[in-house]
Amino acid sequence: MPYLYLVTKKPSKSALSEVPGVDAQASLNPNLKQRNIKRKQIDVESTLEKLLAGDRTALSQAITLVESTRPSDFPTADKLVQACLEHSGKSIRIGITGVPGVGKSTFVERFGLEWIEKNHKVAVLAVDPSSAKTGGSILGDKTRMNRLSQNENAFIRPSPSAGSLGGVARKTRETMILCEAAGYDIILVETVGVGQSETSVKRMVDLFALLLLPGAGDELQGIKRGIMEMADLILLNKADSGQERKAQLAAAEVRRALKLYPDDPRGWTIPVEPISAVEGTNIPEVIDEIEKFRRHMELKGHWHELRSSQALWWLDDTIGELLHSYWLQQGDNATRLSEVKAKVQSGEMSPLAGARRLFG
Repeated sequence: MPYLYLVTKKPSKSALSEVPGVDAQASLNPNLKQRNIKRKQIDVESTLEKLLAGDRTALSQAITLVESTRPSDFPTADKLVQACLEHSGKSIRIGITGVPGVGKSTFVERFGLEWIEKNHKVAVLAVDPSSAKTGGSILGDKTRMNRLSQNENAFIRPSPSAGSLGGVARKTRETMILCEAAGYDIILVETVGVGQSETSVKRMVDLFALLLLPGAGDELQGIKRGIMEMADLILLNKADSGQERKAQLAAAEVRRALKLYPDDPRGWTIPVEPISAVEGTNIPEVIDEIEKFRRHMELKGHWHELRSSQALWWLDDTIGELLHSYWLQQGDNATRLSEVKAKVQSGEMSPLAGARRLFG
């Protein structure tokens, strides 16, 4: 089977409250023609050597290759990721999500700088499905993290800009492997915007952190049960000077809500910490909790088990996407699918009947 990637869209789900987005135009100037820029072919061996030496330019080029949608780039990208595998896996992978207006970028910058103070190298990656919809990458977070982006021990990469949500997430996962090979031992994977599936990020990280706003109960508004159950760590941001009492009340409210959930089979009790990303309050304590989580998971044997199960999940997911893409390119399947979609959308046919007709 040739190297193929899925080019169709999947609906995305979010456990956070969300507002429907609007598709952006492909170009402000419809007469503007895209230029086919001929990119120099990457040599896997020399690129790997540069990555292992921590060359950030080589890392950026390698990520661009992995994110490429050109079939001619797929074999080289696969070889490079495969070559990096034995040099990856030694980092702590942390997923970060939060309600709108929670100050996520401010937190990520302060959090990343704190890790660097402790002699770590930090990579910040974004998973943003809206970039898959509009075809544009997210650059705003990089400009907002000015101090972190200028630090020589930090690397910030906007979201991939092509493909479905699954494709964006998969490319982010491959980017993690490249970053780890380049010596980044703290990987922060941030969900951006609304409408994204936090589940995709949860399936590529070791620890999943949820940021909430203090509000004595308001912080639970718009939060579905699923996102709370996914969290390994809950942070109440904006517990700034003068707001400490409000933050403590909010933390107590969240702790009470968590008691209604089933016990974590891993034996982990979810910490709920009030923090101030602006003032730096309790940020070192957050790192202590993460280190404690890692020790707990390693002691119980869950750390390696989680990584292994995630790898198998991504294998199954990728197989499904490749089969879908391959099937679409056979005969008139793409046309038949469009016809069935129209009937399903109008209510003339059920999704199950439509699928059976396509494969009948």
